[in-house]
Amino acid sequence: MSTFGVVVNPTSGRGRGARVGARAMSELRGRGHEVLDLSRGSAEEARAAAKQAVAHGIDALVVVGGDGIVNLGVNVLAETGIPLGIVAAGTGNDIARELGLPRHDVPRAVDAIERGLAAEPRFVDLVSVGPPGFAATTWYAGVLSCGFDAAVNARANRMSWPRGALKYWIAILAELGAYRPYGYKMTSDDATWESSGTLVAVGNASQFGGGIRITPDARLDSGTVQVLVASGLPRREILKVLPLVKAGRHLGHPACQVFESTRVLIEPVTRLGARPPEVFADGEHVGTLPLQATVHPGILRVLA
Repeated sequence: MSTFGVVVNPTSGRGRGARVGARAMSELRGRGHEVLDLSRGSAEEARAAAKQAVAHGIDALVVVGGDGIVNLGVNVLAETGIPLGIVAAGTGNDIARELGLPRHDVPRAVDAIERGLAAEPRFVDLVSVGPPGFAATTWYAGVLSCGFDAAVNARANRMSWPRGALKYWIAILAELGAYRPYGYKMTSDDATWESSGTLVAVGNASQFGGGIRITPDARLDSGTVQVLVASGLPRREILKVLPLVKAGRHLGHPACQVFESTRVLIEPVTRLGARPPEVFADGEHVGTLPLQATVHPGILRVLA
């Protein structure tokens, strides 16, 4: 018998998260495991409860929901050696897609958790991100968004309607009205890019936003990140490029360049354009530029 700490996002999957979480805990208990329900009234309280459970000793932390709750798990477990199990029940589920895990299928998700615990968990990279020169950092597994995509994320988070993917397309159209190119300086292991730009995305994984392949060559266990930069595009050109991004075919566009690196420093350069918007990672708010992102190979064990 194993002991699992479980954190559920009750609002994931368009409000179905609580029901899916209850089913996941019932499934785990039905298979003979001990389950500690670590869900709380807020993400901060759940994170604190999960950290306490990890300190006291559990076999794995299981998160139920979308990429936001996976990000919470990542930040609890980084550098602990405790594995992460995922019951994907959100709208996007990009990390679960990346790992080849079941989505919206509780029994199969629990199968994957049990197999990973009985055999060998998968070791994946994480990226720490924070202000340069400061020890305080946050962790992410997927994609760091530092441009137009981040502005869209922020606007969508403020919208109570509609739910699901449609909200993001409405946010894109709304954000275009306020958009003007941002000013950036990006420094990687062996290159520097300084330009007006539409976005800078640092991909540890290939996709975000429910399957949008923003950094299609990124892999969770490569030991590097793929840094996509796009020079400043007019609004009309952004609308032309968006379908290419959805299919992962935008890398051939003349405005796009990709750099592979283990460490990336991204700074605002206001003489080249508008100040870049607030930064998001795995869809969660991180802060403002400048920020430094550093890859930590194989630092997270995932039951996949």
